[in-house]
Amino acid sequence: MLSSAGPAPRRRNPERMSRQTSSTAAKKKREHPCEPLARRAERLLHLGFHSFASRFLSPSRRPLSRPCPCTCDRPAAPRPLPVATLMTCSVTHTVSFSLPLLNLSHPASTPGHTENEQPSLVWFDRGKFYLTFEGSSRGPSPLTMGAQDTLPVAAAFTETVNAYFKGADPNKCIVKITGEMVLSFPAGITRHFANNPAPAVLTFRVLNFNRLEHVLPNPQLLCCDSVQSDSNSKEFWVNMPNLMTHLKKVSEQKPQATYYNVDMLKYQVSAQGIQSTPLNLAVSWRCDPASTDLRIDYKYNTEAMTTPVALNNVQFLVPVDGGVTKLQAVLPPAVWNAEQQRILWKIPDISQKSENGGVGSLLARFQLSEGPSSPAPLAVQFTSEGSTLSSCDIELVGAGYRFSLIKKRFAAGKYLADN
Repeated sequence: MLSSAGPAPRRRNPERMSRQTSSTAAKKKREHPCEPLARRAERLLHLGFHSFASRFLSPSRRPLSRPCPCTCDRPAAPRPLPVATLMTCSVTHTVSFSLPLLNLSHPASTPGHTENEQPSLVWFDRGKFYLTFEGSSRGPSPLTMGAQDTLPVAAAFTETVNAYFKGADPNKCIVKITGEMVLSFPAGITRHFANNPAPAVLTFRVLNFNRLEHVLPNPQLLCCDSVQSDSNSKEFWVNMPNLMTHLKKVSEQKPQATYYNVDMLKYQVSAQGIQSTPLNLAVSWRCDPASTDLRIDYKYNTEAMTTPVALNNVQFLVPVDGGVTKLQAVLPPAVWNAEQQRILWKIPDISQKSENGGVGSLLARFQLSEGPSSPAPLAVQFTSEGSTLSSCDIELVGAGYRFSLIKKRFAAGKYLADN
């Protein structure tokens, strides 16, 4: 007679149970989710930055943008940054990396970029790498900065020289030079200020301040002492709460910008007549009923600049009336605009290295049908990079900031010469 009871219970093997217990314990001791990233970062020291770029910044790899799933005591991972923004990789003696948390989708899928723009690493700012786009006009901008880092700031002096030359008499030359000083901040500085609401006060000193007159500091942002001990320099400090408010507002208005320009100073330069003009001019006319002879003499003036630099894209433009029918003896070659009745000479650059040290003449003879001509003012245009007419410079005072770039340039405004 068969028993209705179920099958006899299977005896447990103690040795097998021990192996299962060991396997379960091993799973529980599985490595921390953050440990592979830490080991990977440690290997970067030996791979080098270029190997880092090929291994971790390839668009085919998934971005390391997922937050750490653990609940350990670590700072929260930042949100993925757009591909147009930039990444820093800094190395310290104790293996510290700012790992790429970038959305490296194909550049074509990113608004504002063309298909031929490819991400690349460029060397910039004290040995740090920044990811940017080749061909993009927007410069690098650090986005991750530690609380103890010195913040990069750029400065630019831009000056405009206005001059009026009367005949060949240097005493009749009238000169007015105006300028402005702008500070440029990387877009990432707004995030730094948000995390550090009490940053160091940005203080700077303008050198050769005695060359300036009618100085107008930005009243919302700049402060200075009314009395100064050194007439050759002037110290200014920035109203940081107002600056942070201003930069935050600009960042909201221009979220795609990688840097923000802030006007700090406007000024007029103390001019010394014709000695302050980088290009001396003299024009002479000979007007007859049937023809007009025009002569323009110019001279490059090194004394007007702190560091003599070339004048670029120099253009001489003169209107000639009287019914011009033909040009004769034009030296050097020029362009005649019959519709506007103007002659234009273009010289790529004038400097000490030019023929005759930057001294030359422009000659032209015009055949007329309704002469004589009436002498008209000569207008000249040029630009220059690398120097100023004021000799002004800038230096930082105190800690917390550094100049990544100081740019100097000037250009012609109303630069005229008359007979």
